[in-house]
Amino acid sequence: MKKIIMLFWLMVGLLFYAQSQTITIKDSETAEPLEMVSLISNSPKAFISTNGEGQANIDALKNAELIHIRLLGYETMIVSYHQLEELGFKIQLKQTNITLDQVVVSATRWQQATNNVPSKIVSITPKDVAFQNPQTAADLLSLSGKVYIQKSQQGGGSPMIRGFATNRLLYSVDGVRMNSAIFRGGNLQNVINLDPFVMESTEVLFGPGSVIYGSDAIGGVMSFQTLTPQLSLNDKPLITGKALARYSSANKEQTGHFNVNIGWKKWALVTSFSSWDYDHLKQGSHGSEDYIKSSYVQRQDSVDRIVSQEDPLLQIPSAYSQINMMQKIRFKPNEQWDFQYGFHYSETSPYGRYDRNNRYKNGKLRYAEWYYGPQSWMMNNLSINHKGDNALYDEMTMRIANQSFGESRMDRSLNKADRTVNEEKVEAYSINLDFTKTLSEKNKLYYGAEYILNDVVSVGSITDIEMDTSAVGPSRYPDSKWSSMAVYLNDEYKVSDKFTALAGIRFNKYAIDADFTKNIEFYPLPFNNVKLDKSSVTGSIGGVYRPTKSWVLNANIGTAFRSPNVDDVGKIFDSEAGGVTVPNPKLEAEYAYNVDFGIAKIFNDVVKVDVTAYYTLLENALVKRDYQLDGQDSIMYKGVLSSVQAIQNAAEAHVYGVQAGLEIKLPAGFSISSDFNYQVGEEELDDGSKSPSRHAPPLFGVARLNYKANKLHLQFYANYMAERKHKDLPFGEKTKVELYAKDANGETYAPAWFTFNLKASYEFSTTFILNTGIENLADQRYRPYSSGISAAGRNFMLSITAKF
Repeated sequence: MKKIIMLFWLMVGLLFYAQSQTITIKDSETAEPLEMVSLISNSPKAFISTNGEGQANIDALKNAELIHIRLLGYETMIVSYHQLEELGFKIQLKQTNITLDQVVVSATRWQQATNNVPSKIVSITPKDVAFQNPQTAADLLSLSGKVYIQKSQQGGGSPMIRGFATNRLLYSVDGVRMNSAIFRGGNLQNVINLDPFVMESTEVLFGPGSVIYGSDAIGGVMSFQTLTPQLSLNDKPLITGKALARYSSANKEQTGHFNVNIGWKKWALVTSFSSWDYDHLKQGSHGSEDYIKSSYVQRQDSVDRIVSQEDPLLQIPSAYSQINMMQKIRFKPNEQWDFQYGFHYSETSPYGRYDRNNRYKNGKLRYAEWYYGPQSWMMNNLSINHKGDNALYDEMTMRIANQSFGESRMDRSLNKADRTVNEEKVEAYSINLDFTKTLSEKNKLYYGAEYILNDVVSVGSITDIEMDTSAVGPSRYPDSKWSSMAVYLNDEYKVSDKFTALAGIRFNKYAIDADFTKNIEFYPLPFNNVKLDKSSVTGSIGGVYRPTKSWVLNANIGTAFRSPNVDDVGKIFDSEAGGVTVPNPKLEAEYAYNVDFGIAKIFNDVVKVDVTAYYTLLENALVKRDYQLDGQDSIMYKGVLSSVQAIQNAAEAHVYGVQAGLEIKLPAGFSISSDFNYQVGEEELDDGSKSPSRHAPPLFGVARLNYKANKLHLQFYANYMAERKHKDLPFGEKTKVELYAKDANGETYAPAWFTFNLKASYEFSTTFILNTGIENLADQRYRPYSSGISAAGRNFMLSITAKF
């Protein structure tokens, strides 16, 4: 009997001991639980994150001598498992604005400490997003202070990074490539399909990322990780979520969002829904008169009439709306396997392209209508993670995804009956296999394989709005298939406790099969079909040196490539008045060669300075040049004799610049931070002369003054951009009078601008949070470089968030 009693109490003790291996991490000041805290150990190998209650099961960390506990915005803690035991598995992290440590995933698709990554990476946290309340995912990226956003209309946002943009940047969502075969060289709007409210983390990797991400990752990679379903660590279901409502005055924004997480021990799900509704955007009162468009076209009694605006500061048409939905399901049967399925859906209303609606011909507005149809994006994504600890890998992740893209554009000239409609649909299929393998305490491999297939269907039609009839018209693209196959290897080697090296290589095959048959009747194309089947090799090598805890030096040399896609090979469109871009079947990949060097230093735990300098050479660049189509340098397009142009491997470009950051921690809850970006880009023209690069914006930056005390957070900040004179505008931009102001000589230029802004947040309780702000306090009328629409004038913002 005594043996039975002893066995019973031993089992109870073991059960208690097992339960005590759940750690709870809270904020030292507010005592609020901290989500997404990373606990990392190299021996045993483990990476664990806390859930919405600040808890995590740390069985995998048992007996670890060194556990690094990290969360951006908090001081890193290094402890042993035994020390956690002594603390009762309850710890508190101290907030700090000064740190060199964080955990990132965009460098290799695996979680890594930044002291092992030579590339510059900036993280945008959910706290940043909640405080600043960006209206779109494009606005979210601008919070970094290092990404410039161009907009042709309110329903848009095209990032510029280190002098590159559009299809020379790569978007990744939950580890899945978002770039499709019709990502164009002109400004892109696809990033607005992403929902800022569901971002668990957002990272921007600056410079080449082709070793991991393949084609397009020349200027940088924008990596978005959406909410991960959180499991319960006990028998009680874990239920968390939030609801938000927001209003902004400049565009009468009405936004609502709701998400909920329900987690059990092995199963969990996240459901999210967001809705946005924006009226026409109102610009500021003080600034260039050239930005004011006082009239617009309205169809009345079957006649196009030019109507004067009651409020000339309104930018009509710019109104639009959008919905986003997300559903994720997670199943984790044990510590070795983790299955996650994600469904994403986004759709916008039709929205006017403001700059095209602002074009004039013979003293009158050229277009009666020019707008994008609904832009939709759907993704189904299955992720399978396995911790194998075998001869091939320690950990493996397989991602299988299908994305459906839908977009269209419609235009009709003033007083004309024919409306041209182009509709595109892309089905994108991908499978990624990513592995990690630790060879020794100093050496770790990251390797994998990727296959991508894009199926493009493009339809054109011409509708007579007076007769209500429709006929087949030329499509924007040929029906096409674009594919890519690749393998890659990254080797991380810890030379010493102070120096880590990282080198990688990727082999990539790509192919295009484009069928032009249906466009032969519209254009004198000398071919019916185009096939490309080529390959590229890219690589990188870099290192991180930390002489002390307060110093970091990093250097990186890398190459990147962009393979021709369907937009390059097969597009037919009017790129400018009197010019038409036609297909070119003889294209090759463009290559970039990059070198950058960065240094960061913390002084007395009070001041942090970081500076990165870079240089990128782009060879064999895919650019638009004059062209001949079957011996003709001009063809009839939409009833106009237009000069023929095509995308060609015909130029060289180079970009260099400096990115700098400053953080100062002041007494009494105050702090200062600033980001500064200077970039210069040049590209080769037809005649061999040089022109400034279109996607290298003028000097820009942000300066912030913060105050935090208990539940109150205040921030006063200034955004700014330097002037771009007419002589410094890119050659192709100088004639775009609908984009730019005019100087004293009547020539186009981009004026300098700055705005003062104020944001505030107050936590009434752990449940309710109030955010408010005034943007553009001085009501400046300004237009970011290369944009077709002015930014908002004075804008009052109010949002209320309820957490549970």
